[in-house]
Amino acid sequence: MGNSSADAASRVRAIIIEQLGVDPAHAVDDASMVDDLGADFLEVAQIVMMIQDEFNIELSDDVAKTVITVGDAIYVVTSKTKS
Repeated sequence: MGNSSADAASRVRAIIIEQLGVDPAHAVDDASMVDDLGADFLEVAQIVMMIQDEFNIELSDDVAKTVITVGDAIYVVTSKTKS
């Protein structure tokens, strides 16, 4: 499972980095997408939609609202994709 979690984390980070055009060094787990990476709420919503497409998962609005940091995004993916 370690490899799949690491793979999921790198894929989530790649989406965030590409969408926000940020330096990969700034996309750390505790970085707030809004406060630290400069995203607006529409961009965060778009990132959530891209994550859903990338991993073929569905996130409820309540879960989507909890995606505040890069780590939150990784957590929702890994919790949804566990077998």
